Amino acid sequence: MPSKAGNVALVALAQVLVLSLWFSGTAAGPGMARETALPPNFQALLTSAVQAGFVAGTLTSAALALPDRFDPRRVFAAAALLGAAANALILTLPPGSDAIVAARFATGAALAGVYPVGMKLAAGWAGRRDMGLIVGILVGGLTLGSASPHLVNALGGLDWRLTLGFATTAAVAGAALIGAVRLGPGHAPAPPFRPAAALELWRNRGTRLATLGYLGHMWELYAMWSWIGLYLAASFALWRGEADSDPAEAALATFAVILAGAVGSVAAGPVADRLGRVAVTVAAMAVSGACCLLAGAFLGLHPAWTLGLCLVWGFAVVADSAQFSASVAEGSEPGLVGTMLTLQTSLGFTLTLVTIHLMPVLVGMLGWGGAFAVLAIGPALGCVAMLGLRR
Repeated sequence: MPSKAGNVALVALAQVLVLSLWFSGTAAGPGMARETALPPNFQALLTSAVQAGFVAGTLTSAALALPDRFDPRRVFAAAALLGAAANALILTLPPGSDAIVAARFATGAALAGVYPVGMKLAAGWAGRRDMGLIVGILVGGLTLGSASPHLVNALGGLDWRLTLGFATTAAVAGAALIGAVRLGPGHAPAPPFRPAAALELWRNRGTRLATLGYLGHMWELYAMWSWIGLYLAASFALWRGEADSDPAEAALATFAVILAGAVGSVAAGPVADRLGRVAVTVAAMAVSGACCLLAGAFLGLHPAWTLGLCLVWGFAVVADSAQFSASVAEGSEPGLVGTMLTLQTSLGFTLTLVTIHLMPVLVGMLGWGGAFAVLAIGPALGCVAMLGLRR
């Protein structure tokens, strides 16, 4: 039988494999565009449709308390297979069709049974001394997956059908792998089903403040991830006095920035377990908020300076992510951990839909510096919430 480390490793590997479905659309978009003329904003919809589907799926899952009422391994496997089927369906559809956007929405809805459920499975093996590290490993895997499409594009891209086929196969493998995971000693049976059980996230002061901190973090995170590549491209071009920069150079730099977040997520875990989640989350948000405010001043500087700032930003902007989830897992009724994590995640990703689409408007009105400065509002308010949790 797998040990504690073995079970956590299996959960992390299965989750990374299945979450490749999330990023396959982003990686496949440029390939579709090279093959045929796509409708306006179609590539953006490949990503935002997954986000919207994930929000719908997590809200439904939390309302029905699915991760706690049923064996989370079966929920994970079923969701992974549904996501794989929706992703495979795209291979039969003409590029640019509305049906592809609908399939991406369905993929996102299915992943609601994977990401937060994986955290619940991992949390069942965690104790007070390693909860931050274990959840940090899972978030680090998600961050690595977020970075991978930028590396693929920097290297010239792949045939989009190959990209989708690989992700579908990986998701099926993840569904099979999760069956080998045992439930940890921290897993508790769910209490009798109550439709309003999800509201405990807000009624409980500790989980409420941790969720408010998470919302401040999410206000910044996905908007930064979505637009940092264009910011870097604009900065590199401005430094060289050119109209455009090398797309491969900007894509590779973006990959490095997001990859730094995977390192930050894992590295922050043991520090938070030792010094406390409040200390780590407040420090990380203070650094990432400062980077938001400095981005305008670093625009157009030597690429080494701009990229250096963005690498620090990429590290800090994810370093705190897992610790909000760990705080909610520790503060929730044991039988409702899955539901609480699912609802917290749902609220955070709902907010990302606002900021991702708000950024181009802000850039047009305020420029890159002003737009990123608006993002600093999130970590500032997140610090206030987490300091309230310490008190």
